[in-house]
Amino acid sequence: MSVNKAILLGYVGNDPEIRYPEKDKPVASLSLATKEVTKNGVEVTEWHKLVFWGETAQIVERYVRKGTQLYVEGKISTREYQDRLKITRQRTEIIVSFFEIVGRRNDNNINS
Repeated sequence: MSVNKAILLGYVGNDPEIRYPEKDKPVASLSLATKEVTKNGVEVTEWHKLVFWGETAQIVERYVRKGTQLYVEGKISTREYQDRLKITRQRTEIIVSFFEIVGRRNDNNINS
């Protein structure tokens, strides 16, 4: 047996980017920041790439903006791609299966 599940609660760092790789099949992507305080009292921010498909992507496009606090559940996925210079790169993403808008933060305080 194995489990691949990610649960995150954090703030959106950028407005969603929407693409249509196939007609009528939108894909939304955005970054989510989570914060953790270490034993030494240092606050560390971790950035996560989130991907939303289909109807979920349309909802994200309509209601989510930079500064929105999101609760998300999904699976961790790593993929390879080639950049513009034909260099092979890897990207780890959370493919979101469920999300809930928790609140909104003032855009002026997004980095605090």
